[in-house]
Amino acid sequence: MQASTTATPTAGHNGTIFVAVELSQKTWLVTLHSPDRDRMSRHKLEGGDHAGLLELIEKVRKRAADKLGSMPRVVSCYEAGYDGFWLHRLLEAAGIMNFVFDPASIAVEQRSRRTKTDRIDGELLLRTLMAHLRGEPRVVRIVRVPSVAQEDARRSSRERDRLVKEQTAHTNRIKALLRLAGIAVGSPRRGNWLDWLAKQRDWQGQPLSPHLLAEVTREHARLMLVRKQLAALEQAQATRACAVPEQTVERQDRLERLKALGPALSTTLTHEVFYKDFHNRRQVGSYVGLAPSPWQSGGIDREQGISKAGNPRARVKAIELAWLWLRHQPDSELSGWFRTRTANAGKRARRIAIVALARKLIVALWRYLTTGLVPAGATMKA
Repeated sequence: MQASTTATPTAGHNGTIFVAVELSQKTWLVTLHSPDRDRMSRHKLEGGDHAGLLELIEKVRKRAADKLGSMPRVVSCYEAGYDGFWLHRLLEAAGIMNFVFDPASIAVEQRSRRTKTDRIDGELLLRTLMAHLRGEPRVVRIVRVPSVAQEDARRSSRERDRLVKEQTAHTNRIKALLRLAGIAVGSPRRGNWLDWLAKQRDWQGQPLSPHLLAEVTREHARLMLVRKQLAALEQAQATRACAVPEQTVERQDRLERLKALGPALSTTLTHEVFYKDFHNRRQVGSYVGLAPSPWQSGGIDREQGISKAGNPRARVKAIELAWLWLRHQPDSELSGWFRTRTANAGKRARRIAIVALARKLIVALWRYLTTGLVPAGATMKA
C-alpha cells in the first residue's frame, strides 16, 4: 500500500505555505506544501544555496497569491545539526516564521529495518511542522535558538575543552614513544624538556635513536603550541577581552563565589546551561541529560539509567562538578546526602549516586541563579 502524499488540512493555516528543508553539505531538498495545490512538491538545491531557497519560496508565494487573491504567509522548519542557526536567522530576517527541530524528538517507524531517504525525511519534517502548528502536544521539541552574542560567547569554553584534550593526547603520545625505548619521561609540558631529554640514556647507555628523537621533537613542538594557545585563551577569559552578554557575566560571577567552582567550570556551565531560562527542575535535568529513563509496560518495570539527551558538554561538567563539590563543600547538605547514600556501598552504587548528585547540584545552582537561594550548607569564597 502506498502512502498518500496529500497533506492533512491544518486548521487556521489554510493560507499558509509550509516548507521543510532537509540539509546536507552537497544538496538541500526542499519539501513544501502550498494552499493552491493539494499535494507536496520537492525541489533540490545545492548545499548552502540560501539565495536559491528564498527565490523558490518567493516564486511559490507569488503563484499562490495569484490564485488565492491574497499573499499567504510562509512557515518553515529544519533539523538542528551541522549548519547551526545561521539559516534560521536568514529566514527570520526574510519575514518567514522558522522552527528548528530537535532531530531526536521526531517520531519514526519502529521497524527493525526502516526505510530512510531524504525524500521520506522531508515529508516527515513537513508533516511534523503541520502537526505542531495544529497544536498537537509534544509532537516535536523546538530548539531554542541562542542570540548571536550568546552563541559567540561559548566559543571560548568549547575551544578550551578541545585544547585540553589535544594537550593530553600529545602528552600521552610522547610518553608512549619514550616507553618504547625504556627512557624516563620526565615532564614533557616544560619548555626546556628537550634539553633534559638529550641527557637521558637507555639501558645500554645510548641516547634516543635519531628517527624516534625527531618524532618526539615534532610531537613536543605541537604540545608547546597547544599550551601556548591554551594560555592565551585562558588569559583572554580571565580579562574578558571578548564581548559577553551582561546577564551571562553576572551569572558567571555568582557561580564563582561558590567554593568548588573555578573560572573554567563556571564559564562552561554558564555558556552551556544557564544562558537558558528554564521553567522547572525537570527541564534542567532533562537538558543536561541526567533525567531517568524508566521502562514500564504491563508487568515490566525497570530503570534504564540516565537519558544522556541534551547537552553532552554540560553533562560532563556536571559530573566533574559533583566530585569537586564533595571535596570542597564537605559540610553541605548535598555532600551529606551522598555520604549517607553510599555508606558501605560498592563502586556501582557510588557511580549511580554521583550521577544523582550531579543532577541535584545542577538544579540547586539553577535555583541559586534564579532565586538567590544558596544550596543548603554551601560555603562561599572569602
